[in-house]
Amino acid sequence: MRETPASRDTHFGFRTVSLEDKQRLVDDVFHKVARRYDLMNDLMSGGLHRAWKDALVTAVDPPRTDRPFAVLDAAGGTGDIAFRVVAAGGAGTRVTVVDANGDMLTVGRERARGLDEAVSFIAGNAECLPVAEGRFDAYAIAFGIRNVPAIDRGLAEAVRVLRPGGRFACLEFSTVDVPGLDALYDLYSFNLIPIIGRAIVGEAEPYRYLVESIRRFPKPEAFAAMMRDAGLRRVSHRPLSGGIVALHCGWRL
Repeated sequence: MRETPASRDTHFGFRTVSLEDKQRLVDDVFHKVARRYDLMNDLMSGGLHRAWKDALVTAVDPPRTDRPFAVLDAAGGTGDIAFRVVAAGGAGTRVTVVDANGDMLTVGRERARGLDEAVSFIAGNAECLPVAEGRFDAYAIAFGIRNVPAIDRGLAEAVRVLRPGGRFACLEFSTVDVPGLDALYDLYSFNLIPIIGRAIVGEAEPYRYLVESIRRFPKPEAFAAMMRDAGLRRVSHRPLSGGIVALHCGWRL
């Protein structure tokens, strides 16, 4: 389902829910998993998420100089992407993390000791970012866009907060494009990931939702069309690890 401003329904995993209910349900998921979120990423991906995030940081391309470079990290509460961007950039790199979930932000703030000048954390919704128009040189979002109730609104906000010439980089789970791997991936996702979630987090249901939400996310070409509709140009997508993940990039011209 592709959300539009006129639509009042969207999906939460394989369920149809209202836009208003989805935000509440997503918040509940991340409330449950916040403390073990990054550990679960390691376990679920076998550590591959680190290489995927490195590819995202490369796309953000923070300068290694003192030149000011402002990045918005959307839905990045634990700070994982923000810390990587700061480490890759120079003294002028600053990252603003915006997340709607207070528990995720708490984890990020705890981990950001010593980086107070480089990384800031703000509570806010990706559909209505609490920052000024045209403020950022880059917008990054990792595994978060599929949790935004109205994806088109989230993309429009990304364009709004980018300066002309600013870059958009989105890392998201995608469609496996290797014959045979797709069936193995489904078997692993639907059967083993919830078991891992129950063992590590204490609950399987949040990870059933996360697996279902991956399957409901638009395919790369459809998402590229949504990016263009939002006003991004020079849109591209690159599959990683056989299409398990895709890196989507675009520019505000």
